[in-house]
Amino acid sequence: MWTAILDWLDSRTGIRALRAHALDEPLPPGTGWLFTTGSVVALLIGCQVLTGIGLSMYYVPSPALAYDSLRYLMSQVPLGALMRGLHFWGASFIVVAAVVHLLRVFLTGSYKAPREVTWMTGLVLLLVILGFSLSGYLLPWDQKAYWATTVTISVAESSPVVGGFLANVLRGGDELGALTLGRWYAAHVFLLPAALLVFLVAHIALMRKHGISGPISPQAGAPVPFYPWHVAKDTLMMAAVFAALFTAALMLPAHLDEIANPADANYIPRPEWYFLSLFQLLKYFPGPLEVVATQVVPGVIVGGMFALPFLDRGPNRHPLAPSRRVFTLVFGAVGAGIVALTVMGLRDAPVRFDPNVWGPQSVAGYLTAEDGENPCARCHVDGGPASPVRVTRISRDEGWLTFHMSDPAAIAPGAKPVDPAAEPMLDEDATRAVLAYLRRLRAGATPPEVPAASARVVKTLGTRCVACHLIDGDGGDTGPDLTHIGARRDAEAIRRIVTDPNDEYGDSMMPVYGPRLGADVIAGIGDYLAARK
Repeated sequence: MWTAILDWLDSRTGIRALRAHALDEPLPPGTGWLFTTGSVVALLIGCQVLTGIGLSMYYVPSPALAYDSLRYLMSQVPLGALMRGLHFWGASFIVVAAVVHLLRVFLTGSYKAPREVTWMTGLVLLLVILGFSLSGYLLPWDQKAYWATTVTISVAESSPVVGGFLANVLRGGDELGALTLGRWYAAHVFLLPAALLVFLVAHIALMRKHGISGPISPQAGAPVPFYPWHVAKDTLMMAAVFAALFTAALMLPAHLDEIANPADANYIPRPEWYFLSLFQLLKYFPGPLEVVATQVVPGVIVGGMFALPFLDRGPNRHPLAPSRRVFTLVFGAVGAGIVALTVMGLRDAPVRFDPNVWGPQSVAGYLTAEDGENPCARCHVDGGPASPVRVTRISRDEGWLTFHMSDPAAIAPGAKPVDPAAEPMLDEDATRAVLAYLRRLRAGATPPEVPAASARVVKTLGTRCVACHLIDGDGGDTGPDLTHIGARRDAEAIRRIVTDPNDEYGDSMMPVYGPRLGADVIAGIGDYLAARK
């Protein structure tokens, strides 16, 4: 019966001929594991497409909702965090796999005639993959995405003649906003997939037309069919890579930074690791020389790779053959330079935001906002005219929130007015602390339990001390970082400095806090900071 069904289906579709064309391709004898790299890239492209479709069912490309839609996916949707992890780590895996495939093609000389166009379509595919990574970077609309994209657009703007036009197209206006996010989303889900499909089909068609190049040194014997032995090698290699990807997605959840804050000019942007070499190169070509790092060097490298098949036209495919030594040396030097710049960039990477790390500033904001005697409690309570602070989201510009906390009556009519001549409802330090608290709420973090006995100590640290000192990533940079001060000072030394810094440093800019805070609070500050090793 099955034979009859297959005969009928074959007569209508030609399925047997299609199967033979797909699986009976003759391969040069000796074709081994090195020639499975292309199949790994194809597998990872498929994974990115499938997980991308899944993410698009929940993602909302709007500055007001993009961040929350991803956080909802990761925290509320079953297997949502795993799906985003597969897509997030898949971006790195596919870049590595594509580069490994390129290295295999270069080292085996598989770009030589008649495969020049196959090589060039492969290079275009690599650029499209990098375009996917670049365009997808902005979509979470977190701090890292926002500021790294700002740098990317600045790089485009440095292009001679067309720089301003490119920047306007990428930005969609005078500043990053809804139009920017919409354009990058459209590029990520429509334009780049179309380009990927066209060049992937062309690359595979050309590969089938000219066949696999095979080992560097041709081996005697008859060609072997693609099925079953090479299919088995491809399958095992793809299974191993997918297992590694799945493990990474499961064990290392995709990171989500705090929500984008255009007012935070102190944020240090860092791209993903595969663009770090270009980012690091920018440091050596400042000002008017920036175009050298952003246009000249990458242009020469990419142009040289496209020209390679027409420069290296000798028949010998061995990478150390006399006719290829110069090309191998240049290729190796460029690769070593990219690796060195990437390593230097990784060493300079700042500590990333972790919403579950509650430093004294965010805890002080929590204690301030949720204090029943605080002015916020007049409105932000259950049954009040505004939602409780604990369910508030930063859906507005932080400048708006700062103004609102200074004088709520100016924005929320009916709130108790503040005398313009009097102090603001919340001072500047308390406002910064509440904003730090709200950012962690937006990121889905849960405030810690704070013993009543230490509440005043933490509020002092999180408002006064962080005005000048950095603690757990929050605060200013006027004074030294106190995150690990306990490794350098004991509790008694810290108490002496807080009480009267002039006794320790002579003429100090730090205020004398002894008369202001009292012995109990200063003792608590000393114990708290001394414990931070």
